[in-house]
Amino acid sequence: MNQSKRYLLTGASSGIGAALARELAAKGYDLALAARREDSLHLLAAELQARFKRKVVVLPLDVTDYDACQDAVGLAANLLGGLDGIIANAGIALTGKAGGGHFKRARLTVETNLIGAIACLDAACALFRQQGHGHLVAVASVAGKRGLPHTAAYSASKAGLISYMEATRAELLGKNIDTTLLLPGFIDTPLNSDMASRPFLIDVERGAALIAKHIDKRHVSAYVPGWPWALLGRVLPYLPTSMIGKF
Repeated sequence: MNQSKRYLLTGASSGIGAALARELAAKGYDLALAARREDSLHLLAAELQARFKRKVVVLPLDVTDYDACQDAVGLAANLLGGLDGIIANAGIALTGKAGGGHFKRARLTVETNLIGAIACLDAACALFRQQGHGHLVAVASVAGKRGLPHTAAYSASKAGLISYMEATRAELLGKNIDTTLLLPGFIDTPLNSDMASRPFLIDVERGAALIAKHIDKRHVSAYVPGWPWALLGRVLPYLPTSMIGKF
C-alpha cells in the first residue's frame, strides 16, 4: 500500500477541520487546507509548518462552487507533489422548523453538506482511479441515521452522504482506493453551540484525535466517539417517532 500522506482537507479553517489538521500534521501528513476563510487558513498553515515541519498549502474554496472543487483537487496534487487522500469535512448546520420559511437555509445546507462533498469526492476519485490508489474520507453525522426535529435538511444531507459513501465503497472494491465514513456525535464546535441539547458532548480536540486515528488506520466506518454512538446510531432508526419528536 502506498504510504505517502498527502491529503486535501475541506472545511479546514475552524472547528473539527482546524483541530483535525493539527492532529494529522502531528502524524506526518502534508496537507492542502481548503475553506472560504483564507486568512484563517494562512494562520493555521503557518502554525502547522512551524510546529510539525510539514508541507502545508492553502486553497481558498467554497464547496458550493462545484467547478472550483474539481480545480482544488488538481491544485492540491500539484502543490503537494501528489495526492493520496481527500477529507470531505466542510459543512454547515442551518436549522429551522419545517414549513417555517427556511427553504433557502435548507437548500444551502444540502448544497454544502451533500452536493459540495460529492463534488470534491468525485473529483478526487477520478484522480485516484487514474493513479491507481487513494483514500476517500467523508465526515457525515449520526444525524444521518435518523432525521431529527428542526434539522431536517441537515439530517437529509448527512443521510445522503452516508448512502453516497456506501455506494462508492461497493463500486471501488478491488481498485486499491479506500473509503472511510465517519459518523460524529456531538462535538463541541460553533456548528452546534446554539443547540438546546447536545447529549454526550465531547470537546473538539478529542473528537479530532479520534477522527485522525480512524483516517490513519483507514477504517471503513466509525462513530465518533464509539461509545455510546455505535450503539445509539444502530438503535435510532427503530425508535418510535413519538420519542424522536421530543428531542
